[in-house]
Order: sequence, then structure tokens, then C-alpha cells
Amino acid sequence: MQDATSREKILKKIRQALIHKTTARFPNIDWEKNVYANEEVSLEEKFATAFTKVGGQFVFCENEMEFLENVIMLAQENKWKQFYCQEKKITDYMDQIEFPYTKEDKTFPEGMVAITSCEALVARLGAVIISSKQGSGRKLFVVPTIHVVMAYTSQLVPELKDALSLIKSKYNDQLPSMIASLNGPSRTADIEKTLVTPAHGPRDIFVFVIDDAK
Repeated sequence: MQDATSREKILKKIRQALIHKTTARFPNIDWEKNVYANEEVSLEEKFATAFTKVGGQFVFCENEMEFLENVIMLAQENKWKQFYCQEKKITDYMDQIEFPYTKEDKTFPEGMVAITSCEALVARLGAVIISSKQGSGRKLFVVPTIHVVMAYTSQLVPELKDALSLIKSKYNDQLPSMIASLNGPSRTADIEKTLVTPAHGPRDIFVFVIDDAK
């Protein structure tokens, strides 16, 4: 009975609180106002600065072919051999220059490179926003050793809320079942407060931003 009585007391307090609402102490607060300082730099510069601070690597490209040329140069320098890509809008460009890749995702060897697109880039956070509707599934965001992201300047937004608005607009409010934020290579300090990277997921993340303002 004591448990029931305690429960009823709590529920009674909740009902009273809902009926007799307390007047807000600060009713005129603008919750939508940006509280961060406005820096006189472009979104590209702001994203690049924030992304490289967390261990990501940023490359600006004029077009898709320059993007692939840069990837080829990186592959030669780092001896990358296996590339995985499942998104048609990317593989169409790769096919034009006979870029070697596979769509087979049953085996993921060490050292594999996944090439994907993204939903948006959040400039202030240096975050890459991805979703399950991009055509790459979910594996290519967490399993590969190296993750290469092909993005466009039109996908750069100032804040996270702007990225979510972009996704809602793109999918007509039918949001993907998974939306995630990538902030550089994974890292953790759970064990003895020692920062370890990568903890899980890709060891290196490269973001290539293509200028589509033209």
C-alpha cells in the first residue's frame, strides 16, 4: 500500500503542475537566436578548420574529375588498392575514366577505401551528415579503413538545424531511418582517460568538396 500511496502522491503533483502552470521567469527569450560569434569567413573555410581540428582531411575541388584525380594520387601515395562504392551518381563518373572499384560488400579486407556522398556538411561543427538513404547502406560508413566523402559546396550549411532542414526538404519530411554525424576519425577516452583513435570505424576520413556554385 505504501508504494501505491507514494505513486498516487507523485501523480497528484504532476496533475497539479499541469493544471497550475508556473509563469516563465524569462518569457521573452529568443530560443532561435544564434549565440555563436559570426566570423567573417566562408562556410568552406569554417568547415575545413573545424574538420581538420578533429583529425579529418579536407580537399577542395573544381569538379568531379578533379576529385577522382586527387583520389588516384592519394591511392598511389598511400598504396590504396581496393575501392568500394555503391552510389550510382559517383560510379557514373568513375566508369568514365575506368576507375577500379567494386560494389561487392560481403567481404571488407583491411585497408579498404569506401567512397560515398553525404547529406550535408555543418560548417561550425566540422561535421559530415550521412543517412541510410544515400545508396551506400550503413556498412560503408563504419567498416572501411579509409572513408572518402564526395560533397558539394551547396551542401555546406552553418548549423546542425540547417542540415536537418536540408534533409527534410530533400525527402519531403520522410526522414531516413538513420541520420548520423561524422566528426573526423572515431575516438574514445573511456579507458583510463587516454584518447584512442580510431576506436571503431574508419581510421582516416577525407572530405572532398566540389564547387557547384557555377
